[in-house]
Amino acid sequence: MTDDSDNLALPPDGRVADAVDQNWVDRYAPGWSRPYLRLSRADRPAGTWLLLIPCWWGLGLAMAANGGGSLYAAWLAIACALGAFLMRGAGCTWNDLADQDFDAEVARTRSRPLPSGQVTRKQAYLWMLGQMAVAFAILLTFPLPAIGMGIVALIPVAIYPFAKRFTWWPQVFLGVAFNWGILLCWVALRGTLEWPAIALYGAAIAWTLFYDTIYAHQDKEDDALIGVKSTARLFGERTAGWLLLFQVATIILATLAVILALLTPQPIAMLIALVGVWAMGMHLNWQLRTLDTEDADRCLQLFRSNRDAGLILVAGLIGAGLFAGL
Repeated sequence: MTDDSDNLALPPDGRVADAVDQNWVDRYAPGWSRPYLRLSRADRPAGTWLLLIPCWWGLGLAMAANGGGSLYAAWLAIACALGAFLMRGAGCTWNDLADQDFDAEVARTRSRPLPSGQVTRKQAYLWMLGQMAVAFAILLTFPLPAIGMGIVALIPVAIYPFAKRFTWWPQVFLGVAFNWGILLCWVALRGTLEWPAIALYGAAIAWTLFYDTIYAHQDKEDDALIGVKSTARLFGERTAGWLLLFQVATIILATLAVILALLTPQPIAMLIALVGVWAMGMHLNWQLRTLDTEDADRCLQLFRSNRDAGLILVAGLIGAGLFAGL
């Protein structure tokens, strides 16, 4: 646990060390709510985007495969945004409950609400359950097969916080959990799970391995001291080569997903979607060329830039879906 000198280094007013500058939680949220919103990472929105974007990938590709959008597809897009905020908050709360002792030993995380004493474990559990209850109410507006998919998603979410204790590849568990929305949205619109969604899900897992390995390089020294495993520690100086592999896998699998879904029914929409895939690949290549794994600030900047990388593909897939409806 931290000593008094460590506590003196905590940011003022309960702010979390790696929160986004001038974020809305620290500026505008009522004082009583800030510890809970920080527990949900609302002051660090990149993770919410990275949970939401795969949902929109699956939705956009399914729209294009269906020949266009619908009012229900529009509701699914909104529901995914609300659900991503809530379930990312619940997942982060669960993660912090599991990692409270570890977080107290890491410079970047010791200012989080649980290790810094802003909330109790009981309060955190109640906050987590409240977020899950609202998210489940939204899920009930989905078709029955998609509701089942949403419930199954809780399994990898529950396992992920413990993965770094028993495997060097915890990022795989994060990818399985964080990208489940692709399968969920595909089933919600198409009624059944099909190969294009599975290929796109594989692409998203490879993408998660790419960006979360970059993220994990921020903590590799502290992780080594406390015995926490990660792909950043596993790869070390070979990180660039592995990231290139994940980048290539992401683009190949996303390309395959688009071709499987659209080659026969929507060839012009397929080309639009493929432009989005390849443009995302260019963004990932830029990240790889500018990465310095020894610069924690740069790692955080590049990690956050994956919101833009993912939205590039969202634009391509949604554009393909809208074109298919013309």
